[in-house]
Amino acid sequence: MFKDKSDNKRFEVIYKEDNISGCKILVDKETGVHYLFSWTGYVGGITPLLDQNGKPIVSPINK
Repeated sequence: MFKDKSDNKRFEVIYKEDNISGCKILVDKETGVHYLFSWTGYVGGITPLLDQNGKPIVSPINK
């Protein structure tokens, strides 16, 4: 699923809506965990995305 790790970027943006406020879904390429980053102006926050059972959404990692 992920590109070659030689780019040394740990997080990959897989979804983005941006303006003065917006959100991004990031995937940690080392763990596969998905995170939601949301902001409005200069204020923002990040949280792991959870499935219907409350467990983190994780993508398979190609090693």
